[in-house]
This record gives sequence, C-alpha cells and structure tokens, in this order.
Amino acid sequence: MTSSSDKIVKNASGRYDNVDFKKAIGYKYAPIKAAYLRRDILLFANAIGVTKDELHFLYELHPKFAAFPTFPINLAFKQDDQDVFDFIQRTVSADVPGVPPFDPKRSVDGERGIEIIRQIPTSSKGLDLEINGSIVGVYDKGGNMILEAEHLLRDAKTDTLYAKMTSTAFGIGQGGYGGPRGPATKSYPPPERAPDAVHVFKTSPEQTLLYRLCGDYNPIHADDEFAKAGGFKEAFMQGLGTWNIAAHGILREVSGSDPARFRSFKARFANIVYPGDALETRIWKVGTKDGVDEFVFQTIVQSDGRIALSNGFATINQPSPLKSNL
Repeated sequence: MTSSSDKIVKNASGRYDNVDFKKAIGYKYAPIKAAYLRRDILLFANAIGVTKDELHFLYELHPKFAAFPTFPINLAFKQDDQDVFDFIQRTVSADVPGVPPFDPKRSVDGERGIEIIRQIPTSSKGLDLEINGSIVGVYDKGGNMILEAEHLLRDAKTDTLYAKMTSTAFGIGQGGYGGPRGPATKSYPPPERAPDAVHVFKTSPEQTLLYRLCGDYNPIHADDEFAKAGGFKEAFMQGLGTWNIAAHGILREVSGSDPARFRSFKARFANIVYPGDALETRIWKVGTKDGVDEFVFQTIVQSDGRIALSNGFATINQPSPLKSNL
C-alpha cells in the first residue's frame, strides 16, 4: 500500500509534486493470479511460428508435449481469463510510491527478459500460479522515466518457482525530476563476422490478430484506425510477438527445438514491425560457461534492414550426453 506521505500530487502545470524515485525501490505489486489450459499452450506455439516438424509444441498427445519456454511472458496480461478483456484498463500502472503514473499514450515497452528456472507446465491444472512483481529501479534519463521490474512465476501452494521475468518501461518525456540516472546498460553488440545461424519468419497479414489471442489485446494491434490515431500507418505487431518469434528462431536453430535446453532470453524493442514483414534473426555464438552456450542476436526486417530487436542475448544449455534429441 502507498502511504499518504508517499502520495504524489499533480500540480497546475501538469507535473507532479512529492516525486522521489528512491521510494519505489523494492515496492511489491499485488500478486496476479494466472491460469491456462493446454489449448493456450498450443495457440501460443502457433502464434509464434512453430512448425509441424516441432510437433511436441503443437500436439497435446505427443509423447514429449511441452510448453514453449517463453509462454509465461504474456501471463501478466492474460491472468486467469479465458475470454477477451479490456487490455488498456488492465495495464494501467499501479499506484507506486514516489513515482508518477505512466501516461499510456507516451510510454513504450523497452526491454523484456526471461530466465527459466523449471520447465513450464503444459497447463496450470492443480497449481495455484501467481506472478509476484517488484520494482528493481526507477531512473531519470534525458527527461524520460525508466522503470525496471522483476516478475516471478510461482506456485503459491508449494512455492515452486518456474520463471523470472524482467521488464523495462520507458515513460517518454515523463522524467526530469532529478532522479538517479541508473547503472550503465550492458550492451551485446553483434560480432563483426557472419552469423553462426539465421532464422527467417515471414509474418502473415493476420499475425497480430492471431498473437493477440495469447493475451495481448491492445487494440493498437488490431484496429488500423486506432493505430493511425497514434501516428502509425496501420495496426502493427506486438513487440512481444516479435520477441517470441525470435526466441523460437533461436531455440530451433541452435538446440533442435529442445525446451529443456532453453535457459534465458532477453532483447530490446527497437522498431515497429508490420504484419506481412519478414523477420530475420541473426545469431552469433559468443561463448560457453559452465555447460551453457551464450548467444548474441539481432532481429531485422528483411525488406528494409530496420532493426526490430537489438541488444539480444540468450543462453542455451548444452545437450546432456545421456539425453536423446527430440
């Protein structure tokens, strides 16, 4: 709960008084209950471009049926709903101590990451899944407000942790309160050589409409007129849709689509992708530590070379000599 002493107040200029970003550090959001069916797992795999030769993600009776590892990234949107919902109302920022509310018209998703702790269940049946979010840092850079958060997917009944997810939100022009600039961002530049692997996925004109069924019901990804009002030429791809397409490309190209080998994945959203764009994910192996291979990647739009995802970094467990391939 936010105490009265932490409450910020909007003044006549449209700015806020009593802003103190340091008060937000460690703030814990209310737990979010999450639930899903095997059907949701199948839908997600279809929406991110999984193909028939990876049937273990697409067929619930496959002997090695599995959830694609990045599936939890949309659960904070979907929660426990099985129907569509008001996405904008659901994503209004919480009342965080010392921090102005994000203006949804001037805020963007900056970076997302996920680390898999335990293989993701193929349904939530018998589990009491919840997402526990907390604020890691709030920074003031170039007049922008930047909020970093961590979200844990866990079973409340057993305290079993399945995944750690990270997010960075940018409030454009919403800083300027003299808050900390924050630590230097770690960069993962692509090596100056040909990539070790490349994955290409041609999005369809309906790609956004399919992916939104995974829980990202923002109308800006479905309604051309709504998107045009925001300055875009038409409804565009969900950033997390592109992000998940790239995650699939990496798992497919470097680990034979084995979900047990997926360790972590993160990237920065750099440019808009429109339905019909072909996405090319370029992958470089940059090291190995303690049985884990490290990869840098970048996703571009093939038609014009625009970078869609930058600063990409993924880790993949090396295969166990006792484990057979899928």
